[in-house]
Amino acid sequence: MFTDAHRVIVGIDASRNRSGGAKAHLIGLLAEGDPRVVGIETVHLWSYPALLEAVPDQPWLVKHAPSVLQRSLAWQVAWQRYRLPREACRLGCQILLNTDAGTVSTFRPAVTISQDMLSYEPGIIERYGFSKARLRLILLKYLQNRSFKKSDGVIFLTRYASKIIQQSCGPLPLIAYIPHGVGREFQATRRRNLWPAAGERPIRCLYVSNAAPYKHQWVVVQALELLRKKGHSVTLTLVGGGSGWAQRRLDEQIRLSDPERVFTEQLPFVPQADLAHYLANTDLFIFASSCENMPITLIEAMAVGLPIACSNRGPMPEVLEDGGVFFNPEDHGSIADAVEQIIHDSTHRENMASRAKALAGQYSWSRCANETWSFLVETYLRTANEKYYSKDLCELRHGHIRHLDHLR
Repeated sequence: MFTDAHRVIVGIDASRNRSGGAKAHLIGLLAEGDPRVVGIETVHLWSYPALLEAVPDQPWLVKHAPSVLQRSLAWQVAWQRYRLPREACRLGCQILLNTDAGTVSTFRPAVTISQDMLSYEPGIIERYGFSKARLRLILLKYLQNRSFKKSDGVIFLTRYASKIIQQSCGPLPLIAYIPHGVGREFQATRRRNLWPAAGERPIRCLYVSNAAPYKHQWVVVQALELLRKKGHSVTLTLVGGGSGWAQRRLDEQIRLSDPERVFTEQLPFVPQADLAHYLANTDLFIFASSCENMPITLIEAMAVGLPIACSNRGPMPEVLEDGGVFFNPEDHGSIADAVEQIIHDSTHRENMASRAKALAGQYSWSRCANETWSFLVETYLRTANEKYYSKDLCELRHGHIRHLDHLR
């Protein structure tokens, strides 16, 4: 138990949280659990207005929205590098949580969350050819490795991510495995329809993800075409939209496999609040990504209790375990075989769906929040007596700033 003398002030840098997963993680972290239980008195959060509005108000939470965070990326990075450490010191922050591993902040002590695998998964960078996207991933890998090595603690979402990333950045001295949570709306959602009897209606398959080179939506379309040729009445809904090369590849495959759009449809991005509705009206969930840090849409489908055909790459086997049928996401025959296995074996299908739902029970935002707050305090206490950490740096910086003000 902590006394008032040990109360900790935490800063959270969410200034560059733009992806859906990163935003969901932040909202889940701050909506559940109470950091005061583990000795945290105040949490200062820096981000842009739209994200701050989505974060629930808490008595221990102070929100900051610097106007510069609505400017270009260069301005955001400059603010993170030079202004954020001063602001955190001025407010008495004793440890900073970096929610983006590409941070350039110099504040210490700091804990960094790893939420991106694109720069690390073998073979993924090559999919982008010679492009700006590839150069960005190479630069991001350098920045993330630098951030991990300079951090006092690192949070990984899966053991798989920890293993692959540490093969690149080297062994890290203090790490924790704290997975994403899954929203209560998914845990409370149930499939609305029984599995269709033969000839009653098509078997509705759903894949939720934006089109990207490592998501393989076009291979899934090929697999559904093969199943229909074998006599299975199946349809496919792709949710998430897309752009660039992957979307063009998907459009071309749909034109070849289903020119009349008989069994495929693609929907744009669906807000998180509406996604449970789509899952509830699905018979079978397909997840064909070959690169994930932690697959959020997969655990949402697990929480609903859907039969799942899943990629055998990355952390997917670690997350889904024996709650689904696995396939090679780059082989449409392998995907078709996995879906067909689920279709034919009703007993195994329901057992796997029940198992997936049970496994999803361990992924709660309250667990994620409580373990994150505890790890922050643990990391702070480990570094509290080290020379040149936040308390000493703040005194030095504040003294320097006061000296400059006097000279003016």
